Order: sequence, then C-alpha cells, then structure tokens
Amino acid sequence: MELIILDEKKVSGIHVKGGTIIGTTNKGGPFAWPIKNKDGSWGAVDRSDELLRKLQYQNIEAVINIGGEGSQQISQALYEKGCNIIGVPKTIDNDLAGTDFTFGFQTAAEIATDAVDKLVTTAESHNRIFILEVMGRGAGWISLHASVAGGAEICLIPEIPYDVDVVMERIHERMPMGRGFVNIVIAEGAKPIGGAAVVTKSDEIGYQNLRLGGPDFVWNRN
Repeated sequence: MELIILDEKKVSGIHVKGGTIIGTTNKGGPFAWPIKNKDGSWGAVDRSDELLRKLQYQNIEAVINIGGEGSQQISQALYEKGCNIIGVPKTIDNDLAGTDFTFGFQTAAEIATDAVDKLVTTAESHNRIFILEVMGRGAGWISLHASVAGGAEICLIPEIPYDVDVVMERIHERMPMGRGFVNIVIAEGAKPIGGAAVVTKSDEIGYQNLRLGGPDFVWNRN
C-alpha cells in the first residue's frame, strides 16, 4: 500500500481527466488484497491491520473516503476496526437519501444523454432499434434523465419492473411494417415483472459486488 501526497505537481492537469488518478480501488481494498501464490494462482489476504499501523505511524488522525457503495463498505469495515473515517458519497447512481445530487451523477447523466442524442440520428436514418445500457444497480436516475433529455422512446429502470409485452407493443407502434426507429435506455439493474435482473458473479479477486447485465429480453416474438 502506498501513500501519495497530492502536491501541486501531482494534481496539475487532472481537471480534464476522468477516473481515479491515484489508483485506488473499491474491490476489497485492504481486506482482500490480491496476492500471487507460488503456484501462479491468485488469492487474497487481509492487510487492514497493516493499513491502520501505517496511518498511526504517519500521524494521520482521520481518513476521508470519497466513493460509492463499494468504497463506503470499506469505510464501514475500517470504522468497525477503530479507524476514524468520514465517508463522502460519490456515486453516479444518485441513490443516496437526503441529497439532491451525489458527486458524479450529473456528469454521468450528461454523457448518457449525449449518447442517446447520437443514437437517435443513426436509428432514424437506418430504421433500427438501439438499446443503450447505463449504470444503475438499484436506482434508475441516469437512465431516466438520459431518456427524457435525449428523447428515447422507452426507459427501463430498477424501481419499476417492466412488462416485455408492453415494451413490444410500444416497439410495434413505433415501427409499423418494420419502418421507423426505437431507442431504448436500460439501467443495468432493470428487471421484468416477477423476475430478476441478469447478474453474474465476478471471479476478480476482492470484488464482491455482483455484475449486472440489464434485462434478458426475448426478442423472438411476433
């Protein structure tokens, strides 16, 4: 584990960059640190005690952890081990009660809206059905905002289970005789009525969240 001092030289020019510039992770962190075994396989070890000793050695009295669900799970676990820690929500899903917008949401909504705008033109010119999947495990804010702002015909979100038959009816209305176009925006956690979202378990060391893959449509319908 490495401590990085963000001086003027280190942060110069980062305003145009996306992502995590210092290489931090929300995948297990110190509680599931990936290591390579002697046989070449990968495993994980708990280095949280080592982290706490380093913080004490550096005379760091408290940690401010800026991140989303995975990062704040690490915050909670460190707090339970006695670390003075403040969790600052930065989740593009915008799924935190008591806030108007969480850090990252507006940027995500703008990028998704731009994608919808571009798909509308192509779908119309080629008489196509386009599906845009956006992030959103349990909240469909990105999907909803992008659909309204970008002019998508169908928006599927986790909060409202969808009916495949209703979706198909809407598609047929928009594309009589196979002509026309439809843009569908889907949150990754969307699920059908009486069903569940499509999920897979990652084999990545330290990654505990399930990977969501949007709805499993059955397209072979008349």
